[in-house]
Amino acid sequence: MKKIRQPIIAVLGHVDHGKTTLLDRIRKTNVAGKEAGGITQHIGATEVPIGVVKEIAGPLLSLWKGEIKLPGLLFIDTPGHEAFTSLRARGGSLADLAILIIDVNEGFQPQTLESIEILKKYKTPFIVAANKIDRIKGWKVKENEAFLLNFKKQDQRAQQELETKLWEVIGKFYELGFQANRFDRVQDFTKELAIVPISAKYGIGVAELLVLIAGLSQKYLEQKLKIEVEGPARGTILEVREELGLGTTIDVIIYDGTLKKDDTIVVGGKDRAIVTKIRALLKPKPLDEIRDPRFRFDHVEEVAAASGIKIAAPDLDGALAGSPIIAARSEEEIEKAKEEILSQIERIKIESGEIGVIVKADTLGSLEALSKELQEKDIPIRKADVGDINKTDVMEALSIKDENEYLGVIFGFNVKINEDAREVAEAKEIPIFVGNVIYKVIEDYERWHGEKEEEKKRELLAQTKFPGVIRLFADERYIFRRSHPAIVGIEVLEGRIKPGYPLIKQNGERIGIIKSIKSKSDFIGEAKKGDQVAVAIEGPMVGRHIHPGEILYVDISRDEVIRLVKELRSELDETDVRALKETAKVKKQKDPFWATL
Repeated sequence: MKKIRQPIIAVLGHVDHGKTTLLDRIRKTNVAGKEAGGITQHIGATEVPIGVVKEIAGPLLSLWKGEIKLPGLLFIDTPGHEAFTSLRARGGSLADLAILIIDVNEGFQPQTLESIEILKKYKTPFIVAANKIDRIKGWKVKENEAFLLNFKKQDQRAQQELETKLWEVIGKFYELGFQANRFDRVQDFTKELAIVPISAKYGIGVAELLVLIAGLSQKYLEQKLKIEVEGPARGTILEVREELGLGTTIDVIIYDGTLKKDDTIVVGGKDRAIVTKIRALLKPKPLDEIRDPRFRFDHVEEVAAASGIKIAAPDLDGALAGSPIIAARSEEEIEKAKEEILSQIERIKIESGEIGVIVKADTLGSLEALSKELQEKDIPIRKADVGDINKTDVMEALSIKDENEYLGVIFGFNVKINEDAREVAEAKEIPIFVGNVIYKVIEDYERWHGEKEEEKKRELLAQTKFPGVIRLFADERYIFRRSHPAIVGIEVLEGRIKPGYPLIKQNGERIGIIKSIKSKSDFIGEAKKGDQVAVAIEGPMVGRHIHPGEILYVDISRDEVIRLVKELRSELDETDVRALKETAKVKKQKDPFWATL
């Protein structure tokens, strides 16, 4: 038997932009106040019955043609990737729809951009909540008022300021490839992003937001929301946690089928599929929250999708957040579920044994997301696993560093670095890039990689001579000293010269080393094509070894030419190339195989 389940709505956005505050307003609780610093520390799920939606949205529902038939809305309050793991065999993300919250005063921040990338990657439709309109100077606040009504009460200056801020948001979305507009100006919701200005703190605009979510879910997602109610349950683990009196429990979103109290379930563990029997199903009461410490749960016999549920069962210690959960009612179904879950986890966890980086993350969903981003940037992975960064990870990175210094590194998303691992990493200079914004972690690596390359290039430049061709002035007046060292006026015909560069004659004979270069009254570190300078050359005597009007060449080795061509090609000017070709003619007189460009 099929029925329409409630849509799963993910709430995404940058830290402090109001994700939890919005859900607080909807469920009239104060979860945000209990969180450290008001920031969501754990993943939560909140079920909002359709009756509550109708109560909040009121007459606005009549604006949406047709009756809302959804049983309710299931909100996930999450840092991001966990709600979008594509661990399910049929693909797609856990969330059906998303609300992207943007502080209209701060605009796009790192986690805003990351959230958009996630939404694009998993093709999840979303609505934008432009939050904190109450912070606009002079904004008149009336709690729980519809935005369109509240907007009319504002003076022209406040209205104009909001419009300006919204246009900035719309412009940024356009840069990112989206057409967007204020929700009441959208002509086609399949082609334009709807932006709802809100104040999560005071409830302004929340009614329109709920109407849009319910209406769009029903209109465009009806087929996706039809589920087989009587089949075995399928879901995703949001969080594994220890609960007083219950032991290790799992917070789960069930997105298909029905889960019963005595069902056997199969879940993904670190190294195995865990098979266990449910001891208790704990369902949060409507408008309550899975992670609420007051334990306002109902013990239920069964739960149908879509629902957030806490499961107490033996042997859940090794369960992995982000793993699938499958109910199985026969030995055959258990074996099939084990096989399916293990194959999905193995696809995400990597043990390649090849030269590559080490990747650690807090959940399978995060691990998959970080691994995908690295692979898309052609950064090879040796190992990708769930858990904190330990000493073994550092030692493995150290062995890789011996072969490739750029890959002997560790990436960590939302994980800690064990103390012994940190000590070894610092002692052995193994870089560890950790954070809670994936693209920022990768950016930090790319910046480090770039700095290392620049440092390496600087070292190479210091070790490598560039080609140069010079001509002594023919006029005797520019012979300032004949020897010990010879000081003469010259012009650089091609390439460049520096102190320390050896010089050869047109017959290939080495005649001395440039000790210094002087331009007018200043000593300089380099002279290039067209420069006319005085050079001190240790070794030759003017009139015996070198003569006015003679052409000399920088003496560079075959290895230096190869280094210039392979590793420093971008540093070569056209004049350097010509100087190299001229030098090659001289060098080939003694060595026919002398390399050139």
